[in-house]
Amino acid sequence: MPLKASVFIATSLDGFIAREDGSLDWLMGATSSSDDHGYGAFMASVDTLVMGRGTFDKVLTFGEWPYPNKRVVVLSETLKALPAGLGEGIELHPGPIPALLEHLTATGAKSLYLDGGKLIQGFLREGRVDELTITHIPVLLGRGIALFGELARDVQLQHLRTTSFESGFVQSTYRVVK
Repeated sequence: MPLKASVFIATSLDGFIAREDGSLDWLMGATSSSDDHGYGAFMASVDTLVMGRGTFDKVLTFGEWPYPNKRVVVLSETLKALPAGLGEGIELHPGPIPALLEHLTATGAKSLYLDGGKLIQGFLREGRVDELTITHIPVLLGRGIALFGELARDVQLQHLRTTSFESGFVQSTYRVVK
């Protein structure tokens, strides 16, 4: 069975995943709802979380490690070692993406959660994203870190479903047409 790579991410209505300085304040205060908007079910459906260096650095500022029971692979050419005390299940891989995918397949990964703007863009450029779930948060930031970047070719998507939540969030899931 081929490795499935999925994105589950929130953006502002104008397509930003963070402010220019990486801040997520606009997202953290976006709703008081206790609804996780499908995040728990999504996390249960994947066995490996792959994140880029910038996302990893941001997650480290959250305090306690939020993925204690999930295999996490940090893709970074520049990070040479992981900080001490993070626990089991966290790996560092220098890339490139094809080598990472070979490693993940060889070590038993079946379903990936891709997290981080540059990482997602890289996987899209390589043609290695299978599904995108994007939750639009009803706020306009005007500028920030964009989810999508330049591509060498169009990426065709097939709409699978859209769900609107009482929080005002609108979540759409697409399959990448190969």
